[in-house]
Amino acid sequence: MKIGIDIDNVIANFNDTLLKEYIKHDKELRNTGIVNENPEYVRNGMFDWSDEEEKSFYSANIEKFAKTFKPLKDAPYYIQKLKNDGNEIYIISGRNNGDYTDAWKLTTDWLSNHNIIYDKLILTNVYDKHAKSQECLKYDIDVMIEDSISICIDLIQSGIKVYTMNTRYNQKEDSFDRVSNWKEIYERISSNYKTEVINKKMNVILDTDIFNECDDQFALAYLLKSKDKFNVEAITIAPFHHDNDISIEEGTEKSYNEVIKICNWLNFETHNKVFRGATDYFKDFNQEENDAVNKIIEIANKNDKTYILAIGAITNVALAIQKDSKIIDKIEVIWLGGNSFLSNDNKEFNFRQDIAAVRAVFESKVKLTIMPCKNVASNLSTSIYELEHFLKGKSELCDYLCQRFYNDGIHGIQERRILWDISVIAYLINKNWFETVETACPNINDDTSYVFNNNHHLINVVNYLNSKKIFEDLFKKLGD
Repeated sequence: MKIGIDIDNVIANFNDTLLKEYIKHDKELRNTGIVNENPEYVRNGMFDWSDEEEKSFYSANIEKFAKTFKPLKDAPYYIQKLKNDGNEIYIISGRNNGDYTDAWKLTTDWLSNHNIIYDKLILTNVYDKHAKSQECLKYDIDVMIEDSISICIDLIQSGIKVYTMNTRYNQKEDSFDRVSNWKEIYERISSNYKTEVINKKMNVILDTDIFNECDDQFALAYLLKSKDKFNVEAITIAPFHHDNDISIEEGTEKSYNEVIKICNWLNFETHNKVFRGATDYFKDFNQEENDAVNKIIEIANKNDKTYILAIGAITNVALAIQKDSKIIDKIEVIWLGGNSFLSNDNKEFNFRQDIAAVRAVFESKVKLTIMPCKNVASNLSTSIYELEHFLKGKSELCDYLCQRFYNDGIHGIQERRILWDISVIAYLINKNWFETVETACPNINDDTSYVFNNNHHLINVVNYLNSKKIFEDLFKKLGD
């Protein structure tokens, strides 16, 4: 589960510190004391200060106060427990609001000093009540812990589950799902979401030309060994061929048998799960029935959301969209293909095999993430020696993967290769291992180069991956 957590009044004792300092300053100012025990807020109506007196004191001192905040009781302990339980922790704070000289450094230093663990820190502007909702939607946050009434309302209206942390100043609204301390937060999340976490697995379809190279076998095994993340709905066979060597029909049959072999090793039930795909490329397709395309459409229409992990020519995906364009609202495609924007062309295998299919998917406006090969996935290079160190002897599957890596039967014996295809699986396992850029969907020139048009719809493009993190996860899962 992805858990979003505010800082001030949720992790840090913001209000308590502010009240203590305001009482202290009131004695220096005019020593009137608290004139309203039930104010709208400590900064608004509790003391008989003018607006200018309050704003001046706050602006001059808030950065100093923030450095002295203490964590709420047991907050670091229970955040660590949530992390240990397998959740992802997103600290989402409204501190990017002009109150601090360097809000990022101030916040990261404070979190570090108090041993508060997290996966990602996000700073928004607290005066923009929509900002946190936008970040929660962007990162697929499952539950947000927040104290601000206006922000809670916006989060709920955006369809995000919210636990409202009780404070002295947010009691006027009584319709929220409230929590009062971190023990309660932990217990609520652990009990109420246990079943939901199980059902939160991502529905995925793997579209693969698995017999073409050895990296597909690694990708399929990696997917099936990540059962905590994925509900594997189908494995579809993408077309490939090598001139004067292997036809699409032959490649499809070999790929189908290869999928069955690896699934059997991993005890994955293949009945009604593995489907042969197109035996022609998109521009030559004659509209005959295609098991893979029909299954993609069936699964897409059945689920609220299905991820298609495409690690070959994108023909089957293009044909499915062409046959039933309504599925673009129910699928998200992550495709390994083409090269990075630093390259002058996209003459790589997945892209150049079926440029017409690439154009069709780009133009469809489906939600799309591109995993470029050159300069991005190409960083996933390893050697037979590293593989044998981590995997050899661990299982029959691991020994087979090492053997295929050394000699894949098509590209000959090689001591070092790139496991391109595992990048797409890893992207859905943990997006924190990747950096992406949102850009206007490019047109494709006849020479396969991109030309950009800022008026086009947006797509997501990966421009960096952390190969160390990915390989650590891959070796751990395959070696278990």
